[in-house]
Amino acid sequence: MRRLFPLAALALAACKPPPDQRQFMPQADAAHGKQVIERVGCGSCHSIPGVRWPQGKVGPALDGLAERALIGGKLPNEPDVLSAYIRNAPALVPGSAMPAMPINDADARDIAAYLYEQGAK
Repeated sequence: MRRLFPLAALALAACKPPPDQRQFMPQADAAHGKQVIERVGCGSCHSIPGVRWPQGKVGPALDGLAERALIGGKLPNEPDVLSAYIRNAPALVPGSAMPAMPINDADARDIAAYLYEQGAK
């Protein structure tokens, strides 16, 4: 029984990246990401920090995204994965309610950078 506790603690710690390995996107423009979010209407489905209107409730709220272990409930929360998911969620998670978005790779990276910059709840 004593040996199980350290193993369980290790398994739980492995579910989330350590705080010193935050999502870092040096080639992305978070300010532009916010503009893209507003242009394509991400707020119609999601509540997004810094976006006042609309505040959709269909998709999950996106505050605290940087602190989450998973994207779409299945994928590791990493910059390249988040960018790909933002652009074409159904390709990565078949059956996802989030549609493919009419944006390019750079726009998706910028959106991801904006969401990561919003920090934790």
